[in-house]
Amino acid sequence: MNLRRATIKAFDAASHSATIQLDGSLSQYIAAIEVAANILAADVTAGRYAVVAWPEDSNPAAAVIIAVYA
Repeated sequence: MNLRRATIKAFDAASHSATIQLDGSLSQYIAAIEVAANILAADVTAGRYAVVAWPEDSNPAAAVIIAVYA
């Protein structure tokens, strides 16, 4: 499992998923990343940082945001 830091760019409350930009990526975003159920929708706002757990490095669909901060 790989843990990565990302910046939240957008949040979809209906699917409880976010669009993120991984640290070090200047222009590429990854959409539809699941947000852990214990994280409140109000906490997932654009500009905040997130910790993303990546169980399968080659499969972004397996990623999940496990923490939101700052």
